Amino acid sequence: MSTEEPAATPAAPATPPASFAVSVPDVPDAELEAEDLDPGQIVSGEPVVTGKVLWESEDGKQLRGIWQITPGVVTDTEANELFVVVSGRATIEIEGGERLEVGPGTACVLREGDKTTWTVHETLRKAYHISL
Repeated sequence: MSTEEPAATPAAPATPPASFAVSVPDVPDAELEAEDLDPGQIVSGEPVVTGKVLWESEDGKQLRGIWQITPGVVTDTEANELFVVVSGRATIEIEGGERLEVGPGTACVLREGDKTTWTVHETLRKAYHISL
């Protein structure tokens, strides 16, 4: 009989739940965190961006959350994203491509590398899934 203690079994890595439900319209603005907006992205107005990551994959390559922007015009270079607008309205112009009118209930897909101009008519809140 050995007097050595058996090697500890490594614990299984903690994985955040990938399945969840949240009422996006009911998340108070106070729970959203300010996000930096590069002044070079602002075309007009004084838009403010806030959001909350609700889930992130272990490798950091997938994000799910809530994002909000107040009225104004901004440019962006997109990641692979699927989102659903919960409230507000905006026009998204994709350089060399489509002009998308989005509002409550609109599901939208943006491709990685799309260069966009967002004209936010009413504070827009969306639920999103991004793949980096």
